[in-house]
Amino acid sequence: MTQDLDNHVIKDEDEGLNWARIAGISSAVAVHVAALLLLLAPMVPPASQQAEEDVTIVNLIKPPPPPPPPPPPPEEPPKQLEPPPKLTPPRPTALPPPPDQPPIENTDPSPIDPPAPPPAPPAPPAQSVDLAGGDVDASTRSQYPVKYPPSALREGATGTVVVEVVFDAAGNIIEARVAKSSRNRDLDRAAVEGVKRWKVNPGMRNGQKVGGRAHVNVDFKL
Repeated sequence: MTQDLDNHVIKDEDEGLNWARIAGISSAVAVHVAALLLLLAPMVPPASQQAEEDVTIVNLIKPPPPPPPPPPPPEEPPKQLEPPPKLTPPRPTALPPPPDQPPIENTDPSPIDPPAPPPAPPAPPAQSVDLAGGDVDASTRSQYPVKYPPSALREGATGTVVVEVVFDAAGNIIEARVAKSSRNRDLDRAAVEGVKRWKVNPGMRNGQKVGGRAHVNVDFKL
């Protein structure tokens, strides 16, 4: 019985290089080396992130306190005023005594009395005054009204003044006085001053006008 055995051909490895095997090993080695380098490389953040994380620290320094104000200058002592020089009054000069005058001798043995002054002329007769009086001229009363005193207006003073007037034959008032007061000095004074500018219609006696005396009422009302 015949048995056929497979013929194995054994080739010597030294006969040639296996390029495929060499390429596979090289690739594996390169991959491992790259992985090792990635593990050993430090983690570097990106440039943008590193720029954002930069922090600037500013230290605030307080300014030094201001220097104290300079002390005020010392006050000057008050100047002493020099007393004025004493003035010595001039010595009074003695006046020479007046010369002696001889006494006046009266050579006239009989003194003469001075002549007596001439007698004074007789006084003119006083103007007759009629106590019955006359009436005040209405035209002059309206032409020269009595003015209300400003002080009495401010005080609100009122009243009636009775003025006694003395007038001459021409009707001119020659004297005026308060016969009855209003109890206000300003009203009394204004009434007397105002009445003096009026005229009076004098009365008649023996067909002639005569002076007289009359009472005039002056009312002050608000």
